[in-house]
Amino acid sequence: MSVYKGVTTLIFDLGGVLVNLDWKRCVDNFKKIGVSEMDTLISTTLQKGFILQYERGEISTEEFRAEVKKHTNADISDYEIDFAWISLLVDVPEEKLQLLLELKKKYRILMLSNTNELSYDYCEEHFFSQNGHQISDYFDKCYLSYKMRMNKPDSEIFLKLLETENLKPEECLFLDDGIKNVNAAKELNFNVEYIEPYTNVSEWEFLKGL
Repeated sequence: MSVYKGVTTLIFDLGGVLVNLDWKRCVDNFKKIGVSEMDTLISTTLQKGFILQYERGEISTEEFRAEVKKHTNADISDYEIDFAWISLLVDVPEEKLQLLLELKKKYRILMLSNTNELSYDYCEEHFFSQNGHQISDYFDKCYLSYKMRMNKPDSEIFLKLLETENLKPEECLFLDDGIKNVNAAKELNFNVEYIEPYTNVSEWEFLKGL
Protein backbone atom coordinates (compact mmCIF):
# COMPACT_ATOMS: atom_id res chain seq x y z
CA MET A 1 0.00 0.00 0.00
CA SER A 2 1.32 3.44 -0.93
CA VAL A 3 2.45 5.68 1.91
CA TYR A 4 2.01 8.61 -0.48
CA LYS A 5 -1.76 8.50 -0.64
CA GLY A 6 -3.12 11.24 -2.85
CA VAL A 7 0.17 11.91 -4.63
CA THR A 8 -0.35 12.34 -8.36
CA THR A 9 2.85 14.14 -9.31
CA LEU A 10 6.54 13.42 -8.80
CA ILE A 11 8.93 16.37 -9.05
CA PHE A 12 12.57 15.54 -9.76
CA ASP A 13 15.63 17.70 -9.40
CA LEU A 14 18.11 17.24 -12.26
CA GLY A 15 21.75 17.49 -11.17
CA GLY A 16 22.73 15.17 -8.34
CA VAL A 17 19.44 13.28 -8.39
CA LEU A 18 19.32 12.15 -12.02
CA VAL A 19 22.53 13.51 -13.54
CA ASN A 20 25.80 12.41 -11.98
CA LEU A 21 28.12 15.37 -11.43
CA ASP A 22 31.90 15.68 -11.24
CA TRP A 23 32.75 18.98 -9.57
CA LYS A 24 36.49 18.24 -9.44
CA ARG A 25 36.67 17.55 -13.17
CA CYS A 26 34.88 20.82 -13.87
CA VAL A 27 37.19 22.86 -11.63
CA ASP A 28 40.29 21.11 -13.02
CA ASN A 29 39.25 21.84 -16.60
CA PHE A 30 38.80 25.51 -15.78
CA LYS A 31 42.26 25.57 -14.20
CA LYS A 32 43.68 24.13 -17.43
CA ILE A 33 42.41 27.17 -19.34
CA GLY A 34 43.65 29.64 -16.75
CA VAL A 35 40.58 30.11 -14.53
CA SER A 36 42.25 29.08 -11.29
CA GLU A 37 39.60 30.30 -8.87
CA MET A 38 36.57 28.46 -10.22
CA ASP A 39 36.53 26.35 -7.05
CA THR A 40 35.63 29.53 -5.13
CA LEU A 41 33.16 30.75 -7.75
CA ILE A 42 31.12 27.56 -8.12
CA SER A 43 29.15 25.85 -5.36
CA THR A 44 28.01 22.26 -4.99
CA THR A 45 24.81 23.52 -3.35
CA LEU A 46 23.60 27.10 -3.81
CA GLN A 47 25.26 29.26 -6.44
CA LYS A 48 26.22 32.90 -5.96
CA GLY A 49 27.46 35.87 -7.95
CA PHE A 50 27.36 35.72 -11.74
CA ILE A 51 26.78 31.96 -11.70
CA LEU A 52 23.58 32.48 -9.70
CA GLN A 53 22.61 35.23 -12.15
CA TYR A 54 23.13 32.76 -14.99
CA GLU A 55 20.95 30.15 -13.26
CA ARG A 56 18.23 32.75 -12.75
CA GLY A 57 18.33 33.84 -16.39
CA GLU A 58 19.46 37.32 -15.40
CA ILE A 59 22.44 37.13 -17.74
CA SER A 60 22.76 35.36 -21.09
CA THR A 61 25.21 32.63 -22.04
CA GLU A 62 27.30 35.26 -23.83
CA GLU A 63 27.38 37.41 -20.69
CA PHE A 64 28.25 34.36 -18.59
CA ARG A 65 31.24 33.64 -20.81
CA ALA A 66 32.33 37.28 -20.57
CA GLU A 67 32.21 37.06 -16.76
CA VAL A 68 34.35 33.90 -16.79
CA LYS A 69 36.93 35.66 -18.98
CA LYS A 70 37.30 38.37 -16.33
CA HIS A 71 38.80 35.74 -14.03
CA THR A 72 41.79 34.89 -16.22
CA ASN A 73 44.52 36.69 -18.11
CA ALA A 74 44.57 33.92 -20.69
CA ASP A 75 42.98 34.37 -24.11
CA ILE A 76 40.33 31.65 -23.91
CA SER A 77 37.64 30.80 -26.41
CA ASP A 78 33.91 30.37 -25.89
CA TYR A 79 34.36 26.71 -26.82
CA GLU A 80 36.93 26.20 -24.06
CA ILE A 81 34.62 27.80 -21.50
CA ASP A 82 31.66 25.70 -22.63
CA PHE A 83 33.72 22.50 -22.59
CA ALA A 84 34.99 23.15 -19.06
CA TRP A 85 31.53 24.09 -17.82
CA ILE A 86 29.67 21.07 -19.17
CA SER A 87 32.43 18.71 -18.02
CA LEU A 88 30.59 18.90 -14.69
CA LEU A 89 27.90 16.71 -16.25
CA VAL A 90 28.79 13.01 -16.34
CA ASP A 91 25.75 10.93 -17.26
CA VAL A 92 22.29 9.73 -16.33
CA PRO A 93 22.44 6.03 -15.42
CA GLU A 94 20.23 3.86 -17.59
CA GLU A 95 18.39 2.56 -14.52
CA LYS A 96 17.21 6.09 -13.75
CA LEU A 97 15.98 6.63 -17.30
CA GLN A 98 14.03 3.38 -17.12
CA LEU A 99 12.63 4.36 -13.73
CA LEU A 100 11.30 7.63 -15.15
CA LEU A 101 9.60 5.77 -18.00
CA GLU A 102 7.95 3.37 -15.55
CA LEU A 103 6.85 6.06 -13.10
CA LYS A 104 5.41 8.15 -15.93
CA LYS A 105 2.86 5.41 -16.57
CA LYS A 106 1.34 6.09 -13.15
CA TYR A 107 2.30 9.66 -12.21
CA ARG A 108 2.73 13.05 -13.78
CA ILE A 109 6.51 13.58 -13.88
CA LEU A 110 7.97 17.07 -13.60
CA MET A 111 11.50 18.43 -13.47
CA LEU A 112 12.29 21.37 -11.20
CA SER A 113 15.92 22.35 -11.60
CA ASN A 114 18.29 25.16 -10.76
CA THR A 115 20.08 25.10 -14.08
CA ASN A 116 21.25 27.20 -17.00
CA GLU A 117 21.10 27.21 -20.78
CA LEU A 118 24.43 25.47 -21.41
CA SER A 119 23.87 22.70 -18.88
CA TYR A 120 20.24 22.01 -19.71
CA ASP A 121 20.77 21.96 -23.47
CA TYR A 122 23.65 19.52 -23.05
CA CYS A 123 21.62 17.24 -20.80
CA GLU A 124 18.64 17.27 -23.13
CA GLU A 125 20.73 16.39 -26.18
CA HIS A 126 23.19 13.91 -24.69
CA PHE A 127 21.30 12.24 -21.84
CA PHE A 128 17.60 12.36 -22.70
CA SER A 129 17.63 12.15 -26.51
CA GLN A 130 19.18 8.72 -26.97
CA ASN A 131 17.86 5.35 -28.16
CA GLY A 132 14.92 6.90 -29.95
CA HIS A 133 13.73 8.84 -26.91
CA GLN A 134 13.31 12.54 -26.29
CA ILE A 135 12.99 14.44 -23.06
CA SER A 136 9.19 14.57 -23.28
CA ASP A 137 9.19 10.77 -22.97
CA TYR A 138 10.57 11.15 -19.45
CA PHE A 139 8.97 14.39 -18.24
CA ASP A 140 5.54 15.88 -18.72
CA LYS A 141 7.06 19.32 -18.19
CA CYS A 142 10.40 20.83 -17.18
CA TYR A 143 10.51 23.83 -14.86
CA LEU A 144 13.91 25.48 -15.24
CA SER A 145 15.27 28.26 -13.06
CA TYR A 146 16.86 30.21 -15.90
CA LYS A 147 13.60 30.30 -17.85
CA MET A 148 11.44 31.04 -14.80
CA ARG A 149 13.90 33.68 -13.52
CA MET A 150 13.66 32.28 -10.01
CA ASN A 151 15.40 29.48 -8.17
CA LYS A 152 15.18 26.99 -5.34
CA PRO A 153 15.00 27.24 -2.35
CA ASP A 154 12.91 30.42 -2.79
CA SER A 155 9.24 29.66 -2.18
CA GLU A 156 8.15 31.55 -5.30
CA ILE A 157 9.44 28.86 -7.64
CA PHE A 158 7.47 26.13 -5.84
CA LEU A 159 4.33 28.27 -5.74
CA LYS A 160 4.65 29.10 -9.44
CA LEU A 161 4.86 25.40 -10.29
CA LEU A 162 1.75 24.66 -8.22
CA GLU A 163 -0.15 27.50 -9.86
CA THR A 164 0.84 26.49 -13.38
CA GLU A 165 0.03 22.82 -12.79
CA ASN A 166 -3.14 23.55 -10.78
CA LEU A 167 -1.83 21.32 -8.02
CA LYS A 168 -1.91 21.25 -4.24
CA PRO A 169 1.42 20.59 -2.50
CA GLU A 170 -0.06 17.50 -0.84
CA GLU A 171 -0.49 16.00 -4.31
CA CYS A 172 3.24 16.25 -5.00
CA LEU A 173 6.33 14.31 -3.99
CA PHE A 174 9.44 16.48 -4.37
CA LEU A 175 12.86 14.81 -4.75
CA ASP A 176 16.07 16.80 -4.35
CA ASP A 177 19.67 16.39 -3.20
CA GLY A 178 19.77 19.89 -1.68
CA ILE A 179 18.64 19.85 1.93
CA LYS A 180 17.67 23.55 1.84
CA ASN A 181 15.48 22.87 -1.18
CA VAL A 182 13.87 19.90 0.52
CA ASN A 183 13.18 21.89 3.68
CA ALA A 184 11.72 24.79 1.70
CA ALA A 185 9.30 22.46 -0.08
CA LYS A 186 8.40 20.74 3.18
CA GLU A 187 7.47 24.09 4.74
CA LEU A 188 5.00 24.53 1.88
CA ASN A 189 3.43 21.12 2.68
CA PHE A 190 4.96 19.17 -0.18
CA ASN A 191 5.72 15.51 0.40
CA VAL A 192 9.50 15.40 0.21
CA GLU A 193 12.39 12.98 -0.05
CA TYR A 194 16.03 13.93 0.34
CA ILE A 195 18.12 12.06 -2.23
CA GLU A 196 21.69 11.40 -1.20
CA PRO A 197 23.97 12.38 -4.11
CA TYR A 198 25.57 9.54 -6.07
CA THR A 199 23.09 6.95 -4.84
CA ASN A 200 21.61 4.26 -7.05
CA VAL A 201 17.93 3.57 -7.66
CA SER A 202 18.25 0.43 -5.53
CA GLU A 203 19.07 2.69 -2.57
CA TRP A 204 15.99 4.89 -2.98
CA GLU A 205 13.82 3.53 -0.19
CA PHE A 206 10.94 5.88 -0.99
CA LEU A 207 10.19 3.89 -4.14
CA LYS A 208 8.75 1.14 -1.96
CA GLY A 209 6.04 3.57 -0.88
CA LEU A 210 4.86 4.38 -4.39
